[in-house]
Parts: sequence; structure tokens; C-alpha cells
Amino acid sequence: MSLQYPVISVTGSSGAGTSTAKIALEHIFRREKVTPAIVEGDCFHRFDRFEFRKQAKEREAVGKRLSHFSDDANLFDKIAELFDSYGRTGRGMARHYVHDDGEAKLYGVEPGYFTDWEAIGEGSDLLFYEGLHGGVEQARPFVNLLIGIVPVVNLEWIQKIHRDTQMRGYSSEAVVDNILSRMHDYVHFITPQFTNTDINFQRVPLVDTSNPFIARDVPTPDESVIVIRIRKPEDWDIDFPWLISMLHGSFMSRRNTLVVPAAKMLLAMELILTPIMHDLLEKHRVAVAARG
Repeated sequence: MSLQYPVISVTGSSGAGTSTAKIALEHIFRREKVTPAIVEGDCFHRFDRFEFRKQAKEREAVGKRLSHFSDDANLFDKIAELFDSYGRTGRGMARHYVHDDGEAKLYGVEPGYFTDWEAIGEGSDLLFYEGLHGGVEQARPFVNLLIGIVPVVNLEWIQKIHRDTQMRGYSSEAVVDNILSRMHDYVHFITPQFTNTDINFQRVPLVDTSNPFIARDVPTPDESVIVIRIRKPEDWDIDFPWLISMLHGSFMSRRNTLVVPAAKMLLAMELILTPIMHDLLEKHRVAVAARG
């Protein structure tokens, strides 16, 4: 990893809640007057929407499955190349995956397709990645701060079922089939990343979620807690007594683990991540100044 141009990566499964971490970091960027180069993980999918469907059908015909979690469907080497290049030069190559008509108007590309690869990073202070695979083995050595967002699995399924049925119009049966089809890849490509994250934010419900496939509602923040595990607190000079004093109702469950009411998740992220961002940015400025 590079001190000259830091790489911040937020990784988590589809529907896990990575957008909350993105909001917290965007607040910090604004306050600290940081200019980030922002990359969404979807841009590293190997296939556009229509080619993916074609490839999935071809595999299904021979008894195989293809999911967006797998190495077959993603360009892990391109993620690593971007992180490495940005850390060394403050530049790299990325593109956009166009999700909908709104983005189509913005990028001039039809929904379901990618824009062309282009150089990014000019004038930026750091790279911010949000997506499925920001902590894969190939990319991890180039990441300064890796943040994992990972609800307990039953809650993750409830969130996905609710999102895909209520917001995307899929049937419950289709969403459950999708969950089942991705399970092998989830185990092999998503969960291993959380072993090497610097900080994990795991949402745990305090209500019965034993059968996520019949749950009518997503547990509310008042019905959940956030388990925050910091792999090496000494590396980031984490002040747990201060955090507990600032986050009413929080407590420590292990020497490196803080439990916080879920309603305070955004505040907890900002309190924990702001000093870390200060440190990374100060090292960035010193390194850039030394280079001349």
C-alpha cells in the first residue's frame, strides 16, 4: 500500500448496506475538504447485463451457475491494477456500469452497458472504492483502509428480499432462487474478504429472523445493534473509552470489539473514521511534499 495516494475500500455483499458507509465517508470528505476519486465496484464486472444473461444460460444448460460474486464474472486483476496504479501515481483506469435511464442520460450509454475505460484520479487526494470485491486477495495489498459491511446472513437475506421485491419488482421466488444460486460464490469470494478487513460493521437484529424467507419487514435500527470489530486497534490509535462516552448505550464485548445501537451507526462510523482519515491525509500530504 502507498502513503502517497491512499486507497479506501468499502466492501460488502449486494444489499448489505455499504451505502451507509459511503454516506459517512462523504460527510467526512466534505468536512475535511477532501477530493476523492470515486469508483463503483460494478464497473469491474466482466459482462454487461445482456452478455451476463447469455453466459448464465449457457452455463445453466450444462448444470453450472454464474453469479456476480464469482471470479468468472469479474475482473479482479483490473481492481488490483487500479489500486496499485493509484497508490503509486494518483491515477488509474476505470469505467462506469450504467444501471438505469437516469445514468444513461448522464453517461450517454444505454442501461445495462459499460462506458469506455478512462483515466481517473487527476487532482484527487485519495481513491474511494465501494462494491463487492474491494478486499479480494489480488487487491488487498494495495488498500490502506479496508472496511467491511456485513449483516448477519439471515438479516442480509431479509434486506435483499425486501429491496429486490419492493424496489426492483422481482418476485419472492426469483429472489430466493438468486440467493441459492450465489451461495457457493458467496462463501468463496465474499466472506473471505472480511477476515482481512481493518474494520467490520456487522448489523445484528434483536428480533426473531430465524426464517428470513417469510419475514414481512426489515428489522428497524431500534431492533438492531452494530458489532464493530477493529482488527488492530493499535494501528489506528482507537480510543474505546472515548467512543463509549460518545455513543450512548454502547459497550465493549471483546478487547477490539464495540457494540453500538444500530440507530447510531452513522455517528459511530464518523467518530471512528474521521481520525483515521486525518492520519491518512496527513501522511499523504507529507509524502507528496517530500516528492516535490
